[in-house]
Amino acid sequence: MTVPISAYLMLSVALLVLGMLGVIRRRNPLLLLLSIELMLNAGNVALIGFSRQWDDPAGQVFALVVMVVAAAEVVIGLGLTVAVFRSRMNLDVDEMSSMKG
Repeated sequence: MTVPISAYLMLSVALLVLGMLGVIRRRNPLLLLLSIELMLNAGNVALIGFSRQWDDPAGQVFALVVMVVAAAEVVIGLGLTVAVFRSRMNLDVDEMSSMKG
């Protein structure tokens, strides 16, 4: 039984929309990172779907590269969030504009 490409793309669009809504609506940096991860995973699902449709492993390799970049982004973002939390207790993204030099 094979999964049609439309199923991969529908899942990808659903994840992308959820991620966009999370970026637009949330003000907590941790939830913003989670929403960005959802959007990156939406791209990965689309890459895997097209890779399986055309029987080309290059899409799967590229999806692994995207996962590595996403993991690095989470580590850096989480480190910055913890540093800001230690210096002050408010983690509202709108109020972090005071960090501008």
